[in-house]
Amino acid sequence: MKRYQIHRAENASDLDWTAASCLTDFTFPWEDREVPLTEFRALWTEDTLHFRFDCIDDDLVLGDGADATEKVMGSDRVEIFLAPSLDLNPYYGLEMDPRGEVLDYAARFHRQMEWDWRCDTLKLMTNIEGNRYSVEGSLPLATLRELDVLKPGASEFFAGVYRGEFSHKPDGSVHHGWIAWVDPKTETPDFHVPTSFGVFELV
Repeated sequence: MKRYQIHRAENASDLDWTAASCLTDFTFPWEDREVPLTEFRALWTEDTLHFRFDCIDDDLVLGDGADATEKVMGSDRVEIFLAPSLDLNPYYGLEMDPRGEVLDYAARFHRQMEWDWRCDTLKLMTNIEGNRYSVEGSLPLATLRELDVLKPGASEFFAGVYRGEFSHKPDGSVHHGWIAWVDPKTETPDFHVPTSFGVFELV
């Protein structure tokens, strides 16, 4: 199982992202093509988990919709899944687009979604500049403990990291590409399975 080490930072108000391990081993599990630059970093402080995505996107797709759910579902985005255990009963999804729109939900395997669940403690900052976008966020460690994702006395937990990479086709429709840190080994695109998770370790 893949592992990602999250280093501790002393100063939450001025994070040094160069101190974070840079996760770049992403793939298109269901397509034979090169992944555009996709970087994930995380740090933790005494009471908070901090994370950051940096992506190159030459054809940014930002969906329209009546609410955040519709907007995010139709957009390029980055995603983090968190789970107390690999039976995924439950697990939690945070899908975030470059505008700062968030689709957050609880779910149970397989795809039994609780769309009304909200991660009210998630803080997010985003930026779009040219063909690059970044998504930077934070979650209190207390939230991870309340969700039983981070167990008492533990320093590691199950997590998945993903990217939805959309692009316009010549006919005007949108191609949905799916990028993952861990290849789920499913026949069709699906992140909502235990095999798409790895382990995050606080060090």
